[in-house]
Amino acid sequence: MLGEGQKLGEKEKLKRVNDFFNQRIAFDDDISIWGQPDYWATPLELMGMGRGDCEDFAIAKYYSLQAMGVPVAKLRLVYVRARQSGPNGPVLQAHMVLAYYASPHAEPLILDNLKPEILPASRRSDLSPIFSFNSAGLWRGTGNQTSKSTLSRWQDLLMRARAEGFE
Repeated sequence: MLGEGQKLGEKEKLKRVNDFFNQRIAFDDDISIWGQPDYWATPLELMGMGRGDCEDFAIAKYYSLQAMGVPVAKLRLVYVRARQSGPNGPVLQAHMVLAYYASPHAEPLILDNLKPEILPASRRSDLSPIFSFNSAGLWRGTGNQTSKSTLSRWQDLLMRARAEGFE
């Protein structure tokens, strides 16, 4: 996927990567996989286990698109509240997706493991963004105001991913 993807346009890269992970990786929670309540897996850890949670899907898509030549500035991991159906009505659940910005002020496209279709953020009324980040910074919501905050789990993942050869 990564080798062939180098030659594709960015929209096709998004589709290939989103489909690849959504169709090959099973969703499971961190307690079942790692024996801890919250663990952010590197792409190699995710592929090795063959299952992961929403953060793991989003992170693997982020690194894969980056490896295929999509600039980091166009990609953000977005922590959201996802409205899902529950037995007693709608429930809000913490969730993570990957957002792709064709240009700095463009409406992002959302890559998600819950819904396989890549849609503009405006068509994902089930998602409420809290903050977004990539290896260049951290933002409130999906906006352009950066913060000096760091995410310790993200910093830990970046270090482990670099050790595995990811930039």
